[in-house]
Amino acid sequence: MSNGTPSSSAPAASRYARFSPGRIWTLAAATVTQLVRMKILAFVIVFCMIVVAMGFAFPVLNPEQQLKFLKDVSFGALQFFSVVIAIVATAVLMPRDLEDRTLYTILSKPVPRHEYLIGKLLGVLVLLACGLVIMDVVLSGVLYLRQNIVLGQALQAMEHEGAATPENIASVTASVAKQGLTWSLHVGVLAIFLKASVVAALALLISCFASTTLFTIVITFLFAIAGHGHQLFREYFLEGKTTVAMEKIGAAVLAIVCPDLGMFDVVDNVTKGDAPPVSDMLYLGGMALVYVTGYLVVSHLLFVEKEL
Repeated sequence: MSNGTPSSSAPAASRYARFSPGRIWTLAAATVTQLVRMKILAFVIVFCMIVVAMGFAFPVLNPEQQLKFLKDVSFGALQFFSVVIAIVATAVLMPRDLEDRTLYTILSKPVPRHEYLIGKLLGVLVLLACGLVIMDVVLSGVLYLRQNIVLGQALQAMEHEGAATPENIASVTASVAKQGLTWSLHVGVLAIFLKASVVAALALLISCFASTTLFTIVITFLFAIAGHGHQLFREYFLEGKTTVAMEKIGAAVLAIVCPDLGMFDVVDNVTKGDAPPVSDMLYLGGMALVYVTGYLVVSHLLFVEKEL
């Protein structure tokens, strides 16, 4: 009897000690449900309204300008809302779990703290991905509809002016198609998701030591703003004022403390109808993974020492 008891308890202990993707996914699914109930996706509705409104605004512009203007405004709104969702959704999670005492229930299962952090971040990323897919579909639909409208108007105007030669028709059609719905649009949305993922991981890190939700939101927003000016900071503080070795070390420290979010800005190329090379997107994906993993590791180190 005494020999059987340890052997029966050992498998249970090892089962809970192992890294469990199932537990992480359960936490992620619960996080998505929690955020949906908090109406975080209301930003998606606002974005859709903006895109639909911009899709039929400024008809006096030429066809290429109308489509480019629609993409400029839409991608600007898409970037803004994705960052807002990433920060706000992440910042409210831990304080809400503490307030509802859900965190104590989860960690008493037992669930390792690193699985809790990964599950919460994964839930935010799933919500972000779903929101961006919805916004991408709406933008694609409006852009495709607007593309057909402006092309029809341009061809009709050419026929009215007697300039509807095969060469002119082909030129206008190619120009409108380049500014219309292309695969580069979806590549731009992917780059925005990678940027928002880094911001969400950063918000999670800050929430591990922040005293209030407002503090997490404000500080993360400041880091996000600084991250878009990463190149300017590097040029101002480092280049020409130190040795080459010190510049490299300083740039590395700056990149660790403040994420270089400017590298994810491919909107200019996308709005011109040019898709970034596959190698560039692989590089951005790798850098996003490095940032997210690094912030998760630091978050775990802080969260382990946090008194609950």
